[in-house]
Amino acid sequence: MAQIQMALDSLDFDATLALAAQVAEHVDILEIGTPCIKHNGLKLVTALKAAHPDKIILVDLKTMDAGEYESAPFFEAGGSITTVLGAADMATINGVIAAANANGGEAQVDLIGVEDKAAVATAAAKNGAQIIGVHTGLDAQAAGQTPFADLATIAGLGLDVKISVAGGINKDTIQSTVQAGAAIVVVGAAIYGADSPAASAKELRALVDAA
Repeated sequence: MAQIQMALDSLDFDATLALAAQVAEHVDILEIGTPCIKHNGLKLVTALKAAHPDKIILVDLKTMDAGEYESAPFFEAGGSITTVLGAADMATINGVIAAANANGGEAQVDLIGVEDKAAVATAAAKNGAQIIGVHTGLDAQAAGQTPFADLATIAGLGLDVKISVAGGINKDTIQSTVQAGAAIVVVGAAIYGADSPAASAKELRALVDAA
C-alpha cells in the first residue's frame, strides 16, 4: 500500500509541530521541508520524532556535498530518511547511502534538476539507494510542469527501489499517481492550504487506500 508523505514547509517551529499534530493520524511520513530544516535544524527533528515516535521522519536536506558527514547527524537525531540530490557526485550519494545504512535508515535520491534521470536513478539504485524521488519543484510547477512523465520513465525501469513523487499532487491526481507506480506520494499545499488540513489529509488517505 502506498504511503502518504506530508510536506511541512513552514519556517515557524511551533506552527510546524502544530500542523504535524493535526495530520499525523492520516499520513505515514512527516517531511521536514528544505527551508524548514535550514531554518530550524536538528532540534526540530528531535522534537518531531518525540511527538510522533510511530511516524517516519524525512529530512529533506537535498545534500549536494559531504554526503555522509552532513546526513549522519540527522539520522542520529531521529530521521528515518534524508534526501540527496541526484545532481550530486555519486561519491556524495554513496555517502548518504552509507549514513542511512549505518543508522537503519533510508537514502532518497531526488531527481530534481537532473537531465538524464534514468541514468542517475539506475546508478543510485545499483549502489543501494532505497528511494528514488521524482520531483517537480515549486518554480517548475508555476511554469506548468508536472511529475507524471518522469514517474512513467522511472517506473518503467523496473528498479528495486521505492519511487516517491512530489509536485502538486492533490485529490484529483493522487490515485492515478499511485496506480502509475508511486510507493510514496508527497502532498503539501493540498493539505496545509485547505480550510481543514486534518479533513484534507483524511480524504487523501481514503483515496490512497482505495487505489
